[in-house]
Amino acid sequence: MSFQAYLDNAEKQTGITPRGFLDLAAAKNLTKHGEITTWLKTEHALGHGHATALARLITKGPDFVAANHADGVLHLDGLAART
Repeated sequence: MSFQAYLDNAEKQTGITPRGFLDLAAAKNLTKHGEITTWLKTEHALGHGHATALARLITKGPDFVAANHADGVLHLDGLAART
């Protein structure tokens, strides 16, 4: 599964866009991968793979993820923004 697919599926499960998760984590001052993963699993009922992908996005930032995991293209504003 591509990195973007993990983000898209997390949005389908929760209704929260990747950018929304970035904002929520910032508002909660979550910065550590483990604490973010736990938060996503417990408060948003995400599985380990989806939580880990989002935690990587949150801790490393969109530019790093786009360059290293998404062939330079990363969609953060949700599925509806692409149609």
